[in-house]
Amino acid sequence: MPRFDPPDVLLLGPGPSPVPRRILDALARPTIGHLDPRFVGMMDELKELLRFAFQTGNALTLPVSAPGSAGMETAFVNLIEPGDTVVVCRNGVFGARMRENVVRAGATAVMVEDAFGTAIDLDKVEAALRANPGAKALAFVHAETSTGVQSDAAALCRLAREHGALAIVDAVTSLGGIPVLADAWGADAIYSGSQKCLSAPPGLSPVTFSARAVEVITSRKTPVQSWFLDLGLVMGYWQGSGARAYHHTAPINMLYALHEALLGLQEEGLEAAFARHRDNHLRLRDGLAAIGLDLLVAEAARLPQLNAVKVPDGVDEAGVRRRLLNDFSIEIGAGLGELAGKIWRIGLMGAGSTPGNVDRVVGALAECLGRKAA
Repeated sequence: MPRFDPPDVLLLGPGPSPVPRRILDALARPTIGHLDPRFVGMMDELKELLRFAFQTGNALTLPVSAPGSAGMETAFVNLIEPGDTVVVCRNGVFGARMRENVVRAGATAVMVEDAFGTAIDLDKVEAALRANPGAKALAFVHAETSTGVQSDAAALCRLAREHGALAIVDAVTSLGGIPVLADAWGADAIYSGSQKCLSAPPGLSPVTFSARAVEVITSRKTPVQSWFLDLGLVMGYWQGSGARAYHHTAPINMLYALHEALLGLQEEGLEAAFARHRDNHLRLRDGLAAIGLDLLVAEAARLPQLNAVKVPDGVDEAGVRRRLLNDFSIEIGAGLGELAGKIWRIGLMGAGSTPGNVDRVVGALAECLGRKAA
């Protein structure tokens, strides 16, 4: 059987995003032991770089050795116990996954439902918290990858605090693309992914937990249902000075890659990265409008890094994506859930957010649709 040589595809879907050469080169560096003192030193640098990305001083900030879905599960299995009540916001596919984590933890999920393509309604959330005094947590998606919607994380975290609840935040598509302000928001748990706006390969989930969340974790009445994701055990490997307690064999080369990706974010600067994502989103918006395509989400709630584009009537949604991939070597995403067949999802995340990529995808779409690009 021959070796696998992947094609050179421009990744402009909902993730993964294009991985820069410097990060691919980091993956190829020599593998050393996961308990080697030099590797432990790099781990400490990685935690500090993640604190910069999350804008936090949280001691418990680290990358979970698995993709973003494991970061989600880490938050829920460590903070939620059987019998707890959690208010869960669902305005897209990933809010539903939060609910699944709550139920599997033996807790009750009180759902706050909003239409796909709209931001979370703060009044509905406040009403749910008032109706469920003593709720352990409020869980919501900051950047809903399935729809391209941004919700007001600062206001949602404030509501959680006012009602004595923990704030659990999905920032998988946020981190590195729009502001994620863990400390300023007062968030208690935030999880993300390596493969979106950080432009590292998929496989790691950065997380950060507040001191209040750590207190909840250390005072649990029941064991964490997942041994691998039990932060009480994982902290023994990631925290402290000197010798670390063995928990699992860390994905060494993937951690090199994330370290390099975060160095790139630090070099660019957060504000510059946010401005780049915003400017390229506006370029895409204008380019799509010029060929008669509209965005799903109202302007005030749009994510710059994940754009939901309405499929025109009579157009073969999947056929256009196939042609983009086969004829133009561009990958974009399909709609999920109730938006399946109704939207394309164009990601301008991390290294993929460039003017050249915007012009390339708009031009290719224009040709697929038989329309003239500006």
